[in-house]
Amino acid sequence: MVLIYVDDIVITGNDATAIQSLKQFLQQQFHIRDLGLLKYFLGLEVARSKVGIVISQRKYTLEIIDDVGYLGAQPSNFPMEMNLKLTDYQGDLLHDPTRYRRLVGQLIYLAITRPDITYSVNILSQFMHAPRKPHWDVALRIIKYLKGSPGLGLLFSSSNSFALKAYCDTNWVNCPMTRRSTTSYCVLLGNSLISWKSKKQKIVSRSSLEAEYSSMATSTYELTWLRYLLNDMQVSTRPARLLCDNQVALHIAANPVYERTKHIELYCHVVREKIQDGQIITEFVPSHLQSADVFTKALGGNVFKELRIKLNMLNIHAPT
Repeated sequence: MVLIYVDDIVITGNDATAIQSLKQFLQQQFHIRDLGLLKYFLGLEVARSKVGIVISQRKYTLEIIDDVGYLGAQPSNFPMEMNLKLTDYQGDLLHDPTRYRRLVGQLIYLAITRPDITYSVNILSQFMHAPRKPHWDVALRIIKYLKGSPGLGLLFSSSNSFALKAYCDTNWVNCPMTRRSTTSYCVLLGNSLISWKSKKQKIVSRSSLEAEYSSMATSTYELTWLRYLLNDMQVSTRPARLLCDNQVALHIAANPVYERTKHIELYCHVVREKIQDGQIITEFVPSHLQSADVFTKALGGNVFKELRIKLNMLNIHAPT
């Protein structure tokens, strides 16, 4: 596989001879410089061991913390207070919204390797047009959290299987301004996190079931695409597992004859079709084991840390 960004190229694969042959061909056609094993690419730091590969952004994280002037700040155990509701009308408008927009933009890029801040950053990004003092305070809270673990990154295990598994969840009507729900999912390949999402739904769901089933459909789209991608890379996969903590939603998915589902009929067809095709298998997961919770709501310290571990996040650097 070849990844190209402007004039930076990454070549990866499990055939060393083929990689070397491709490098020789490129050197004949272009003037290129071989930097050896991948260690740094577009801000992403890559560390290898027998356990696997860890991708982090420690240098970029410290630059963000320094840019805000928080290198000496007291670290926080989690990025956002539980049950905190931000609105677009409470608090004073910031005199310099550019600084807020710059910081949130940096955090959005950092979230590429930091799924633990995805939910908080998603909330902050909804106020870019007119940020207020409470929004800035939460942004600084995230910086304090990052101060405690700047080297935290994603571990891709060397002993992974190619089994796809997704957790999906919804926080119903959690937006205090629009009463729209938050859809979230996280997809693991073996034990390694490869895809995740936290996004406010486009319409208001009339029930928690409708919101949950929308999340199941969105997760099904992602699993289907990932299965196609793996097949293109000639990686055979078993049916993907879709884990949900809503028993009623799972029952509807398994039962094609179920009353009062007209308002979610499209979502039902999407999920049922993939179940009948043998592409996905739905399973129940207890709420306390729901990994997608970290993408739907702000969690307390202990629960947050437990879910962070389940997402296979690892800090290979000593604390600052």
